[in-house]
Amino acid sequence: MENQKQDIKTSVTYEEKVIAKIVGHALESVDGLLAVSGGFFSNLKNSVVNSDSVTDGVNVEVGTKEVAVDLDIVVEYGKDIPAIVESIKAIVSQNVEVMTHLKVVELNANVVDIKTKAEHEADSVTVQDRVSDAAQATGNFASEQAGKAKAAISSGAEKTKEAVSNGTEAAKEKISEARTSES
Repeated sequence: MENQKQDIKTSVTYEEKVIAKIVGHALESVDGLLAVSGGFFSNLKNSVVNSDSVTDGVNVEVGTKEVAVDLDIVVEYGKDIPAIVESIKAIVSQNVEVMTHLKVVELNANVVDIKTKAEHEADSVTVQDRVSDAAQATGNFASEQAGKAKAAISSGAEKTKEAVSNGTEAAKEKISEARTSES
């Protein structure tokens, strides 16, 4: 048997969502970057329910050897925006290249908003969070009211028991008196 080295032609392709996820995860460590904004509908979704989608606001075009990235970003007030974009460029190109061997040839960052950390945290509270908080408060209130009702019922039952006992004693006395007067 002869050992022949075969040349096997191999190709690897990437869906855009794969590259977008790599970019999204890479962006999590950039100082001064508060969020990547996915536009009106994505932002609406994120304000209604908790969403951990790392691809919101990340658009990519993937070729056979190159990648172009478009980002809509929200940066922290008071930070150096060009420096933030340089950090984004460095970390995105490094992560994409290490994981895929594709070269990031273009990165466009569109700054859609600027906020303080406090503003960003306040805006990050979702309707889902508010509903959960309201449900918790309602549950606590209902539990409290049930406890009060139980206590009132117990107190009423004790008073009823006492009244029945007193009535029984009074009836026994009347019966006893009636028997005594008959004799």
